[in-house]
Amino acid sequence: MIVNRGLSIPLFVYFTLLLLPTFFAVILPIAVFASIMFTYNRLLVDGELVVLRAGGCSQFMIARPAIILATLVTLFCYALTTYLIPASYREFKDLQFSLRNSLPTILLQEGVFNPVMKGVTVYIRDKTSEGELSGIVIHDARSPKSPVTMMAERGVIVASEKGPRVVMVNGNRQHVDETDGRLSLLYFDRYSFDIGTIAKDSITRWREPRERYLTTLFKPNPNDKWVYNKLIMEGHHRLTAPLFPLAFTLIGLALLLGGSFNRRGQLWRILAAVGFVIIIETSHLGVKNLGVKAPQFAFLMYVIPILPIIISTWFLSDLGIRSKIKRGPPHDAAGAETGVS
Repeated sequence: MIVNRGLSIPLFVYFTLLLLPTFFAVILPIAVFASIMFTYNRLLVDGELVVLRAGGCSQFMIARPAIILATLVTLFCYALTTYLIPASYREFKDLQFSLRNSLPTILLQEGVFNPVMKGVTVYIRDKTSEGELSGIVIHDARSPKSPVTMMAERGVIVASEKGPRVVMVNGNRQHVDETDGRLSLLYFDRYSFDIGTIAKDSITRWREPRERYLTTLFKPNPNDKWVYNKLIMEGHHRLTAPLFPLAFTLIGLALLLGGSFNRRGQLWRILAAVGFVIIIETSHLGVKNLGVKAPQFAFLMYVIPILPIIISTWFLSDLGIRSKIKRGPPHDAAGAETGVS
């Protein structure tokens, strides 16, 4: 629509802004995971975590800033999935529907033959910001046996009860008689031509699952029974996907903060964390698609993000207890740190 129909730059920017919430919901969990892995890996390589542990900080104390950040992002993702995404995407689809069906003045490109409907092609040389047209050519081939061509110096598109209508000034209407091939030419000072029918109101348009709020996803309209499972799975996806920032963060922390210190880096642990993230993402999408055909597996959408959170939390807690037991007196910890150095 943007490229082929020549919409304005402000409208393009508005379209882009309406899609940003959907983009944020996808990219934020990955961005948080990447930033936390980078930060804590640097702390490990620079030996700062060794100092923190020697100073008496437990694993949870070290991981607390990352967990707080992931929790805040999780809450923001819930705001995205429960309200901002359906609201913005609904506005996007309504505006798209309106532009395709109700605003021909905007969709008419200058210097291009525009197919406004089946069998009707409109050409305009120029148009103003007020909607005035100049150099108009309209070819009506809805009746293949008697096509009509109209040309006018200027005109404007107005709304009528039957739909958008072109009002042309100072032009002619050309028609070729099929029986004898004679050209019939009619000059006019003012002539109107209907170029479409009234589009259905956007409210009556069937709304996609992504446009709907949770209340309509879990309690669909009786007319939507044919996509009942798809709507239900979309609702479960909205409630479980925001848990990914917290799940990814805890997985990364559990792998990075566990085990012995290696000054050369933690490449294999980072790769393992990335692998777990990919498995969780793909499994979640797979269960969503599976639930459309077998809704009894919907509970797995909750298990996939919640189980890593529980396991990683237990692992961090267990590591913290073991680090306190092995830490010993302060001078021993200092000696151990010196030995590592």
